[in-house]
Amino acid sequence: MWKLKLSQGDEAWVTSVNRHIGRQYWEFDPSPGALEEELAQVEEAQNRFRMNRFQAKHSSDLVMRLQFAREKPMVEPMKLQPGQVENEEEMDEAMAIERTMRRGLRYYASLQAEDGFWPGDYGGPLFLLPGLVISLHVTGALTTILSSEHQREIRRYLYNHQNADGGWGLHIEGRSTMFCTALSYITLRLLGEGASDGDGTMDRARKWILDHGGATYIPSWGKMWLSVLGVYEWSGNNPLLPEIWLLPHFLPIHPGRFWCHCRMVYLPMSYLYGKRFVGRINSTVLSLRRELYTTYYHQIDWDKARNHCAKEDLYYPHPWVQDVLWTGLHKIGEPLLMQWPLSKLRKKALNHVMQHIHYEDENTRYICLGPVNKVLNMVCCWVEDPNSEAFKRHLPRIKDYLWVAEDGMKMQGYNGSQLWDVSFAVQAILATNLVDECRSMLKKVHDFIKNTQVRENSSGELSRWYRHISSGGWPFSTPDNGWPVSDCTSEGLKAALLLSRMPSEIVGDPIKAERLFDAVNLILSLQNKNGGFASYELTRSYPWLEIINPAEIFGDIVIDYPYAECTSAAIQALTSFVKMYPHHRRKEINSCIAKAIDFVESIQLPDGSWYGSWGVCYTYGTWFGVKGLVAGGRTYANSSSIRRACRFLLLKQLDSGGWGESYLSSQDKVYTSLEGDKSHLVNTSWAILALIKAGQVERDLSPLQRAVKVLVDLQMENGDFPQQEIIGVFNKSCMISYSAYRNIFPIWALGEYYNRVLLLPFNKK
Repeated sequence: MWKLKLSQGDEAWVTSVNRHIGRQYWEFDPSPGALEEELAQVEEAQNRFRMNRFQAKHSSDLVMRLQFAREKPMVEPMKLQPGQVENEEEMDEAMAIERTMRRGLRYYASLQAEDGFWPGDYGGPLFLLPGLVISLHVTGALTTILSSEHQREIRRYLYNHQNADGGWGLHIEGRSTMFCTALSYITLRLLGEGASDGDGTMDRARKWILDHGGATYIPSWGKMWLSVLGVYEWSGNNPLLPEIWLLPHFLPIHPGRFWCHCRMVYLPMSYLYGKRFVGRINSTVLSLRRELYTTYYHQIDWDKARNHCAKEDLYYPHPWVQDVLWTGLHKIGEPLLMQWPLSKLRKKALNHVMQHIHYEDENTRYICLGPVNKVLNMVCCWVEDPNSEAFKRHLPRIKDYLWVAEDGMKMQGYNGSQLWDVSFAVQAILATNLVDECRSMLKKVHDFIKNTQVRENSSGELSRWYRHISSGGWPFSTPDNGWPVSDCTSEGLKAALLLSRMPSEIVGDPIKAERLFDAVNLILSLQNKNGGFASYELTRSYPWLEIINPAEIFGDIVIDYPYAECTSAAIQALTSFVKMYPHHRRKEINSCIAKAIDFVESIQLPDGSWYGSWGVCYTYGTWFGVKGLVAGGRTYANSSSIRRACRFLLLKQLDSGGWGESYLSSQDKVYTSLEGDKSHLVNTSWAILALIKAGQVERDLSPLQRAVKVLVDLQMENGDFPQQEIIGVFNKSCMISYSAYRNIFPIWALGEYYNRVLLLPFNKK
């Protein structure tokens, strides 16, 4: 039976800066200790997902939740406290809301790890697992790392998320693409599935590929993976020259100026391209060469295939400038670099690239920035030396990215979202004002926040490795990942400040002031000249560089753009900090806040909304926009931005009383309701929080009353809330899961409504 392991790391080659606190991974326990009832519960959840997979494509993270239900039975329900509102109708509403809030808190407390965080599913993208399986295959480590139980669950996951037309989407809710259909088909074949296995499933997948032109129409990232495997030729790739890393850094096109996720993916890609690495050719690879194409493999025009991309994958079509550039490099630049004496430059560039790969690996404890560069770096280390210590250190960190749910085993978009979820959870819990009932939860979460702050910069001379300072920041997941993020640092600082104001007998000793000062220093260092905050670093180059974005499947990946969410979070964190430390760098902080407010106002859209770049979508962005402006002193009375935002949200409220946004809003950049005008409890919660923050209660309470009723009605008997459609996003086109949002945000919204709306007259008295 699968068991979730938390904050453990006693295996060889694994190191940690905080004793592995926050680590989460799954292990299969073959011992017959599991009760038949436990196995039956998991099997029932798996079967139910399979039966409904075309209607509900998002898993409910039930394998973990069933394990916690067995190991951590819920405590007695928190008692209701009636009598704080005056008339009978308000009493009924207050009782229903308080009951829902307390049940929600009680259930969410049962999911908390002893080290203070909430483990959970951060899956969704469907191109991650194939990269892992191909990497393990070409390095000969497939069966070493992925047991038969692992492989069974991966097959389950891929079959569960195959679309009805036979293909796979970029993410679990997306329409079929060549990228993920070809990669998923190949993955199943490498895991032992025959070309006609799966009761026709493999046949339908192959038919989809061939009906859409064959694998020559896979986008550039897919071409790279297929070339590594040996089922596509490197000559069919547009050049990924490692020599670009040797350019002077002052040039705008130097990759050190790219968004960190972009440069960290293209860094190992350029190494593999420069090496023209191809894995061992076996019978499965030879068979795939026959299965994936509409013509014989040896007859394919690879030069022509370089720019092929299926229309289903084409989110960002190559502009003509890019086609000219790639053709010139392919036909002139690359042949010249293969000839002596320029071939010496290739060797120098490959050595330089490997130095940067090793630096990234070592400073992230071999977790790496994300799952794509993790597995690519691992392959590069193996290509450099199959017996290297670096490769050995990579292998045990693979499980940090794998997650098991009732839909199977998936690869997450990070090694979790631990700190991010915790920082929101603190604010949600405190919004309920049920501090006495949540003492244990708050103490543990406070310890986690203190244990998760990044305490040191990356090693060496930061500018040489194109790294920003890290000390004082908070990461998205754990400090072993080593990459602080601007909004994670801001939300972490907000949570730390809130807990610092509370009695130490409840939450423990406050975080030291010097560590808060370090966080503020990092936040101030991340503000761009236009006042906005990007994600990990300063914006280092220009938006016109997007013209050379070679990834047809994603938008806005080349540079780190300033975002409404990151900027709003910084405003909120700094204004909270000033209240506790009014004399620390006050002039700099005031200037930073003023510029940030101007930036947030400047990017508001004509309809009053903000585009959400990390959540779906306009309700998310507008919640952040409103929170940031209100924190900065804007109100409904003195700010047209706040008034326009409220009008936008009220206009989008559904007849049911809730809000529900489809992922298509993010992809198409147009507000799109869920099919059937369905309410989504997370979108609804964001809208409630934004409207309360903007003072809606002082104008018309009815929109809030209707919205809150949606949340109350959606709660399940055990206090959990249902998992609905996918709610996270990155790079415009790819969606990702935030499984804890369904618990955090309804509790937060109900807490705010209960204490700031229903009890407001009582509290004033």
